[in-house]
Amino acid sequence: MRDSTEGSALAYQQRIAQLEAENERLRKIRDALIQRVESGVDHKPDPYAAFEHSVILAEQVRERTDALNQAMDELKVSNKALNRTRDEAETARQRLEDAIESIADGFVLFDQDQRLVLSNSRFNSYWRMTGEDIQPGESVDEVRAKAVTTGLIVEEYNGSAAEGGVFQLSNGRWVQMTERTTREGGLVVLYSDITDVKNSETARREKALADKSRLLQATVDNLSQGVVLVNPDGRPEIWNDRFLNLTGLASDQITTDCNLKALMAGAAVPLLHPGSARRGSSQYLEQVHRRIDGTVVEVKTHPMPDGGFVNTYTDITERYQYAETLEESERWIRVVTDHVPALIAYVGADLTVQFCNKVYEAWYGRGRSSLLDMPLDQVHEPELYHRLMPQVRQALAGESVTFELEEDDVRGSRHYMLRSYVPNRDVRGDVVGFFVMIRDITDRRRTAMALEQAYDNLERRVKERTSALTGLNNQLRQEINERAAVEARLRDAKLEAERANLSKTKFLAAVSHDLLQPLNAARLFTSALQEHAFGPKAENLVRSVSTSLDDVENLLGTLVDISKLDAGVIKADVTAFDLRDLLNNLAREFRQMADAEGLSLDFVPSSAVVRTDSQLLARILRNFLTNAIRYTGSGRILLGCRRQRDHVLLQVWDTGPGIPEDKLTEIFQEFKRVQSAARSGDKGLGLGLAIVDKIARILGHEITVDSIEGRGSVFSVRVPLGRLDSNATKEETVFPMPAQDMDGARIWVIDNDLAICQGMQTLLQGWGCDVLTAVSLADLDAQVQVATDRVDVILADYHLDNDEIGVDVVAAINARRQERVPVIMITANYTNELKQDIRDRGYLLMNKPVKPLKLRAALNHILQ
Repeated sequence: MRDSTEGSALAYQQRIAQLEAENERLRKIRDALIQRVESGVDHKPDPYAAFEHSVILAEQVRERTDALNQAMDELKVSNKALNRTRDEAETARQRLEDAIESIADGFVLFDQDQRLVLSNSRFNSYWRMTGEDIQPGESVDEVRAKAVTTGLIVEEYNGSAAEGGVFQLSNGRWVQMTERTTREGGLVVLYSDITDVKNSETARREKALADKSRLLQATVDNLSQGVVLVNPDGRPEIWNDRFLNLTGLASDQITTDCNLKALMAGAAVPLLHPGSARRGSSQYLEQVHRRIDGTVVEVKTHPMPDGGFVNTYTDITERYQYAETLEESERWIRVVTDHVPALIAYVGADLTVQFCNKVYEAWYGRGRSSLLDMPLDQVHEPELYHRLMPQVRQALAGESVTFELEEDDVRGSRHYMLRSYVPNRDVRGDVVGFFVMIRDITDRRRTAMALEQAYDNLERRVKERTSALTGLNNQLRQEINERAAVEARLRDAKLEAERANLSKTKFLAAVSHDLLQPLNAARLFTSALQEHAFGPKAENLVRSVSTSLDDVENLLGTLVDISKLDAGVIKADVTAFDLRDLLNNLAREFRQMADAEGLSLDFVPSSAVVRTDSQLLARILRNFLTNAIRYTGSGRILLGCRRQRDHVLLQVWDTGPGIPEDKLTEIFQEFKRVQSAARSGDKGLGLGLAIVDKIARILGHEITVDSIEGRGSVFSVRVPLGRLDSNATKEETVFPMPAQDMDGARIWVIDNDLAICQGMQTLLQGWGCDVLTAVSLADLDAQVQVATDRVDVILADYHLDNDEIGVDVVAAINARRQERVPVIMITANYTNELKQDIRDRGYLLMNKPVKPLKLRAALNHILQ
């Protein structure tokens, strides 16, 4: 704007100078004319002509004077416009300088000759640290050369033409240069400070790089392969736990500063690197190593562009074993096929032989070492190959083909060959090859030809033989029918025996309730009798009856248990529980039995938590302890545990006579007793260890026995460790021993067996209870007001008459009452489903036959 204003002022000045020169020339002309008129005496012109000439001259002078005055007026106007324009140009220039100075970026203006015209203080501040001063008039190239020679620019990044370049200055700041061409051909350059943007971008890139590194490490950690990345200096940069496991290195051994090659010199699996390759071979290496523990590891190395490398470690034990199995199978297949007289081969879809036996190789080999991977057109002669191609195409199209073809062997002898082509399909149903079986039927064909030639002579003989063969076939057919009938009878007899055995087993398991009912009543009556004093003789009789009932109960319980196990009635209810209560109860129970037999029972307590069925485990240990007491004449018995990693070994030791080594497996058979018990009067059936074996199979526990004749035996059961659930409930309720009488306790007994009702009433009344018995809910309604009469405890049998069950009867009673009555449910059913159902209802469960001491403890616990 300033340049255009100065140009206009210069034009006005030139115009004024021209007008002044023209005015001066006109004055000179005027003076010359006046002088000529005044000095013209000698010519003596005509006065009129002189006057006319003077008038004309005066008119010309006036015109020129007017023109001169007009030019002077115009010059004054122009001078005023020029002054006003000069002021405006100066104001515009000052505003331009202020605007340029207010820009936060460095600003430089070059004219059309690429000379510096104007710059702001921001641009000049870049040069203060160099000691240079950029002056107007310097060219673009000179400014750029100074920036390089003075060290102002440390690093330069050239962007696109629109973006310009990016420079790092010596003070650490970053600027971006943007160039624009002016309309007159000049150049405007802006230098924007992008240090914050650059730092933010650098931080973002570093964060992205760190995120990628974490993602890469997480990816590597989740790989099933062992991975290690080694830099060109031989130090590890990235590795995962799988790499440490497969190489046998500890996590504290490897760091990013260690020499991995030296560290892995003694590792279970070596470190491969591209330098391990032989000269001239590929840098890619692959090796397979078998560790001492039998693990097979495949190691691969991959070179990196920067000179480092990556090793991968893959556990291929299963694949290796599978390959060995395949090789063994292939070896056996080859052994079998090589000894088959037929020619056997497999041809792929590319018509190459991929497998053949020795007979096939000997027939078509013709001195060649191997036919494997050889095209079919090279295996066969051209004439034979073209004859075979139609059938080959059929086989590749998915058809099974069988045909006869004449061939010549290596000696030129003609043979008749029966060929069979069977297509082989993949999982998608596409044909990937076909199997070839070739049989030499030359003899059969020649025989057929001979038979054909002699057909006329043989027809008569065939008819004669046909008649004879028909009779023979009838005899054979009759014999076959008789044999089939015999086999059918044998199958029916075997099936009938199996059904009878299963029926017996299911019968014993099903009638356990009915078998235990009278036994339960008898025990209640004997327990009630033992509560009274009848004199020594009568007490001995009662005690003898109780002992006999115990024996009957044990024998019957054993038979029922073995039947239930055979019938699959008993199911495991696996939970996690503390061994403490189970072992303490067993020790307390069997210590009294051992003391009665003059034995010492030692017990090592344990608080281990195991995962199994507590009741079935207790049955196993009870059988172990019972056998130990039964067969140990003198000495001691030990009950204890041993921890073994994730299992617990529960053991029972005794100092009995021991078991012969050849009898260790027989003792787990049914009704098998190796030797007589040490105690007289033993009523065992030899089923205890058979039950242990069947329970162990249900639980999946391992049973072991070690014995030394004359020194003793140890029986063990291996149980897995578990973890207690904070919400889990105890499997059994342990009742304290009764501490006082139950005088006045109101008890309702509901049982469909009158004998049990009478026995329970006699027993409970002997304990001071007020007892009411009923055989059903209707019977109870007829005797009491169910909703309002006082009752402290209800004893109910689970199985009642008319398809009625005790839990429904008790639920109906409690539904009528304002407060729930405590319930003890009595049953001979040992299923886990029933046990869980009664536990969920909040009832106590007691199994038949009822132990009076346990019943009294439970009642005492409820009443207190």
